[in-house]
Amino acid sequence: MTLDFTGRVAIVTGAGGGLGRQHALALAARGAKVLVNDLGGAVDGQGGSVSAAQKVVDEIVAAGGQAIANGASVTDAEAVQAMVQQAVDAWGRVDVLVNNAGILRDKSFAKMDIADFRLVVDVHLMGAVHCTKAVWPVMAAQKHGRIVMTTSSSGLYGNFGQSNYGAAKMALVGLMQTLSIEGEKHGIRVNCLAPTAATRMTEGLMPREVLAALDPAAVVPAMLVLASDDAPNRTVLCAGAGSFEAAHITLTQGIYVGTGADAAEQLAARLAQVTDRAGEQVPMSGAAQGTVEVGKAVAAGAN
Repeated sequence: MTLDFTGRVAIVTGAGGGLGRQHALALAARGAKVLVNDLGGAVDGQGGSVSAAQKVVDEIVAAGGQAIANGASVTDAEAVQAMVQQAVDAWGRVDVLVNNAGILRDKSFAKMDIADFRLVVDVHLMGAVHCTKAVWPVMAAQKHGRIVMTTSSSGLYGNFGQSNYGAAKMALVGLMQTLSIEGEKHGIRVNCLAPTAATRMTEGLMPREVLAALDPAAVVPAMLVLASDDAPNRTVLCAGAGSFEAAHITLTQGIYVGTGADAAEQLAARLAQVTDRAGEQVPMSGAAQGTVEVGKAVAAGAN
């Protein structure tokens, strides 16, 4: 099976370098028409120039592909709307959105300025919201859409000095969970990609030999699967150094202790049972938690 994107139109944000550039090049190489978006700023979000995006466009065109450049900031909802319209005007549709744009403002939480926290959340979370909101009606009308949110192990599992980044990245998982449910009837599939790759944003964070193994190109196959016609829905796919895994938010079997005056004490005494992962499940929606809990309460009452 060959993943073919001929006739598809893709938008990749933050595609002027690093992982986004690799995404854009790969989609174009497989036949997609690609809008390459990049603010052209520094890792911390300062500055901006469309030249970074244009260089990637030039690479795609030189290889025989079709691409256009866009320098919008994903934090600017109106500019994002215009970006999507640019793709529609050029090619008539948008099939794939890869929400890849991001910045870092790393610092321990105690030392972090709240403005740096807010800006990172604004770029990663609200940037993805703006882009997704703009493409949603286009994808719904054509009954086809593939949206890839870029999450991170820092959000899934935590990382020192990245409370802002981790909070934003885990928020994208929550966004994906709901949009995957809402989009299903419109032919829109929404997934998350958790990449481990060496880019400008990871320089200085890992030893040189580790960075050498983490070629951003090694993450691209996961993106291609999530953007393809046969993509899954509601999946968190992890990728790095040629390896691939899936991450899940699970619910344990838990216990029933009732609502008596000593419920807190019973819970404290039996917490190990609550956190025991044997027989855990991946709920299909948020309502499943309540269903499980009410079911246990009813069963206890019957006994």
